[in-house]
Amino acid sequence: MTDIPELTEADVERSLRRDHRQRLMAGDFRNGQDIADLRSFVGLTQADFALALGVSVRTLQGWEQDRRRPRGPSLALLRIAARHPKFIRENLAPVA
Repeated sequence: MTDIPELTEADVERSLRRDHRQRLMAGDFRNGQDIADLRSFVGLTQADFALALGVSVRTLQGWEQDRRRPRGPSLALLRIAARHPKFIRENLAPVA
């Protein structure tokens, strides 16, 4: 039998409802809170999430504060983050 780790309180706090995550996976980001929720779900700070996506922290802050909207490749990367958060976190790992 494989040991499955218990969810921590932090895991539960950063989780997304299934319908919310499916909407984000489809690229339907309605406001900046959706992007902030996704970043929290992935489990990264603004600086690390921006680095993993290849955007500036100011750009990410603009999205999260509803001053700007992600488009093109950035929107595609956000959809990937919603589908595969592990890939986004792995993008920060040093290449051996």
